[in-house]
Amino acid sequence: MNLDLIPQLKHTTSNNFFLLAGPCAIEGEDMALRIAEKVLTITDKLEIPYIFKGSFRKANRSRIDSFTGIGDEKALKILRKVSETFKIPTVTDIHESSDASLAAAYVDVLQIPAFLVRQTDLVVAAAETGKVVNLKKGQFMSPESMQHAVKKVTDSGNKQVCVTDRGTMFGYQDMIVDFRGIPTMKQFAPVILDVTHSLQQPNQSVGVTGGRPEMISTIARAGIASGADGLFIETHFDPSHAKSDGANMLDLANLEKLLTDLTAIRKTINQL
Repeated sequence: MNLDLIPQLKHTTSNNFFLLAGPCAIEGEDMALRIAEKVLTITDKLEIPYIFKGSFRKANRSRIDSFTGIGDEKALKILRKVSETFKIPTVTDIHESSDASLAAAYVDVLQIPAFLVRQTDLVVAAAETGKVVNLKKGQFMSPESMQHAVKKVTDSGNKQVCVTDRGTMFGYQDMIVDFRGIPTMKQFAPVILDVTHSLQQPNQSVGVTGGRPEMISTIARAGIASGADGLFIETHFDPSHAKSDGANMLDLANLEKLLTDLTAIRKTINQL
C-alpha cells in the first residue's frame, strides 16, 4: 500500500509496520472515539502509522438474531467523525456492490471480506471508487490465488491495493496461519496479517464464533518476523461485552505492551 496516497496517515521515519485497529463493529459514537483516541496515543508514541477500523454493518452473521449494526448512515458518520477528530484514516468492510460508493463517501480504505473476495462485481465496484482496497484472503484460498483478486483491482484502474491474511480453515472449527503466505503474497501487493480473525473458532453449535485471544501475541510476533507490512487487530475496552467477535478480540488494556514488543521485533528485523 502506498501510504502517501492516504492523506491523513501520520508518517514516520521509523520504517515500522502500519496498524489497522479498532472494534469489530461500530456500536456507538462514544466507544468509537474512546478506542480511536487510546490506540492513537499508543501508536503516536511508538511511531506506528495508524488506520482506525470499524464495520458499519455486519452482514455475515451465524444467526439471524446476531448484532448487525446501528444503522448504515449513522455508523458511517461516526467513522467520518473519528477521522476528522483525530486526523487519521479509516477502513470499513463492504458486502454488496452498492455499498462501495456509499462507504467511499465516508472512509479512506474499503475492505473486501474474506468470504466475498472472489465476488468480481464487488471487488471491481470497490476499485472503481479510487479508494485503497484491502482484499482479505479467503479462508478457502491459497496465497498464490490472491494474485487474481489483486489483478481485478489493478485492471479496474486502481493501483492502491493490499492483501490481508486472516488464516485458513483447519477442519470445521479452527483457523491456521501459514506464514509462508506472507512472502508469497508480497509479490502481488503489500501484506497485512489479521491477527485476531486468524484466531477465530467458527461454526460453533451455539451459533456464536469462538476464539483464542491468548495466542494474539504469538501470531502477531510471528507475522512481524515473517515480514508482514501491516497488522490488523480488533480491540475493545471490554471484549466480553462487545456486540460482535468479542471472543477473539484483544483487550485494549493489553495493546500497548503488544505493540511495544512488536516494534522492537520490527527494529531488529530491519537491522538484519
